[in-house]
Amino acid sequence: MKAVSTFLVLLNFLTSCYGWTCTAAPQQLDAAQLDAGKGMVVMTDKLSNVFFLSGSTWFKLGSVPLKHVSVGPAGIWGVNNNDTVFKFAAGDFFPVLGLDLKQVDAGGEGQVVGVKVVNSIHCLDAGKASSIKQQGLMNWNTLEGQLMYFSCGPNGCWGVNSNQEIYFTKVSPNNCGISGWTKTDGAAVKVEVGTDGRVFVVNSSGNLYERMGISDTVPQGTGWSHISFCLPIRHASYDLGRLWLVTEGGVILSCTN
Repeated sequence: MKAVSTFLVLLNFLTSCYGWTCTAAPQQLDAAQLDAGKGMVVMTDKLSNVFFLSGSTWFKLGSVPLKHVSVGPAGIWGVNNNDTVFKFAAGDFFPVLGLDLKQVDAGGEGQVVGVKVVNSIHCLDAGKASSIKQQGLMNWNTLEGQLMYFSCGPNGCWGVNSNQEIYFTKVSPNNCGISGWTKTDGAAVKVEVGTDGRVFVVNSSGNLYERMGISDTVPQGTGWSHISFCLPIRHASYDLGRLWLVTEGGVILSCTN
């Protein structure tokens, strides 16, 4: 524990030098993936347990094992190891039938998006996504293109494909119509859009970047700014002025700038 404490003190100093001040967030053993949105922080561990953060404590969320969880305007959604999609309501996760996804994102403007294991891209419009007890199969829209990770925010949606290329588009929350794909510079394996529109990517080496120059007139931004850390980052998420990180070693960090 002493070695871990010494490491975190050093980490705080180094990250402060690059414009971000990071501290050790409340820890949960074997953290794997984390998402923040609408004032909530949720995470999964390596055993597919789901947790939410309340104050300084992680509490178990629901009874369904999930490998990936997302929180945002559309609520809390996730997928399990069989790629079944789930939505959280009335105290637990229930399956949303109609499509299997390997990754799902609830951070748009009410719509839910995700990708299949074959990298096809799909969207559930805001009307259907908000229906908690709709009977029968959900009718997902299939979007053109292929991505291995997809995330949406108020200014648009960002994705990365199997070649680690980064793309931007706008997805209508009402009918899942898209504006067409714009390829940007850079390379990444994961991308996350905050509920205020800030965009962060992680590349294959665990390096973290933020998209700069995003505006109403240039929603795809103008370039990437490297956020330097002294160890690889596995996952990043941003909400309410706070950047949440999971390192490759499973340490959870909370950062501000």
